[in-house]
Amino acid sequence: MTSQRSNRWQIGDVSITRIIEGERAGPLFLLPDATPENILTMPWLQPHFADSQGNCIISIHALVVETPTKRIIVDTCLGNDKARTFPEWNNLQTRFLADLEANGYARESIDTVLCTHLHTDHVGWNTMLVDGAWAATFPNAEYLFGEEEWHYTEAQSGNPMYAEFIVDSIKPIIDAGLTRFVSTSERICDEVWLEPTPGHTPGHVSVRIESQGDKAVISGDFLHHPCQMQHPRWECLADWHRETAEATRESKLAQYADEGVLFFGTHFATPSAGRIVRRDGHFILQV
Repeated sequence: MTSQRSNRWQIGDVSITRIIEGERAGPLFLLPDATPENILTMPWLQPHFADSQGNCIISIHALVVETPTKRIIVDTCLGNDKARTFPEWNNLQTRFLADLEANGYARESIDTVLCTHLHTDHVGWNTMLVDGAWAATFPNAEYLFGEEEWHYTEAQSGNPMYAEFIVDSIKPIIDAGLTRFVSTSERICDEVWLEPTPGHTPGHVSVRIESQGDKAVISGDFLHHPCQMQHPRWECLADWHRETAEATRESKLAQYADEGVLFFGTHFATPSAGRIVRRDGHFILQV
């Protein structure tokens, strides 16, 4: 542990550092089946991912992946000063950048920004408010957006829920010429590449990391909470295509369990990472 608001892991020659923007317990409205009564039937979720009342514990965080050649930040959370429809996310004032720097990562030192998909809680710190205008938070970075993902997202610009983050967190980066559009299987460097995990969005990706025989995966939002390991068919209201999302969860959970990868849930609460294991005909996260 490097601080109370981060965790750090080593995958061969690659370090992964978690920078937390926020963590809370409460109802998980995206998963209608994740009621307290249902969550309490899964005691393995306590104490890390659910409390004793059956409330889910979730996190919004970024992961800094440092390889011998790259310093990558994966998903940039919600950001400060941004007008958002959800009251809990509106006009935030968090210490995210201070925590990032306290862990040895000045924003100017990041050379790659990677978004697993383009939703408001994964793109927010792409930009920051400077003299009344939105400027790149990571001015020396190349921002990697999925080409398929952007085509889909841009087509939603008439939806106010999309427009608010397109205007302040995506378009300023594109207009500044900092973006490179990539495929869903793009290789970022020797140790890091993308894997397509569609369903939550059409171009959704997870991030694969391998070094010195160690393996890890950063999930993105192909699942939001560990309860979906036991119940991969529980509907997520934010998924673009329900059947595709369910198929992705079932296939990837089986694959990652067989491979024994260290699995990082992009919204999994502290300790955030663990091994997917089979138990009684389903999967759990072992931490």
